[in-house]
Amino acid sequence: MEKLLETLALALEYPLPGRLETLWRLWIECPRGGPKQKLERFLRQVETLALEEWEELYTRTLDLTPTTAPYVGFAVYGESYQRGELLAALVGAFREEGIDPGSELPDHLANVLRYLARAKNPLPELVEILPQALAAMHKTLKTLDAKSPYLLVLEAASEAVSGLVRR
Repeated sequence: MEKLLETLALALEYPLPGRLETLWRLWIECPRGGPKQKLERFLRQVETLALEEWEELYTRTLDLTPTTAPYVGFAVYGESYQRGELLAALVGAFREEGIDPGSELPDHLANVLRYLARAKNPLPELVEILPQALAAMHKTLKTLDAKSPYLLVLEAASEAVSGLVRR
């Protein structure tokens, strides 16, 4: 499961030269199942794009004024104090796991998936809100861009983390 979450996290980062090849290499190591199949469909769709087109798709979908904001806390709490509390908790949890959120906020979905791939006991509040956050992101994106390949990544992430909620 860790490899799948790490690969999905990478798929949610800005496309760079060589990224598609890296994603395919990681995809091979992912466990069989629905999330891997969705990831494969995503990869097959973006491999038809030139890098510049993929960058534009990413920017339009997940960056700048995105069609869907890939921030877990924002999807559930908006800009409230609860999101601030989640961000603070994630900063501490990332520090414990040795995760650098880079230039993104800690609740960016790529950072959250990377954290879940490593954490033995993830933050309960994160695990509790994550399905709701993924559903909200998916609903927004589907409404605004029903053909976006990133819908497949959100669906794969939702299926992959569903087991965490049941623990």
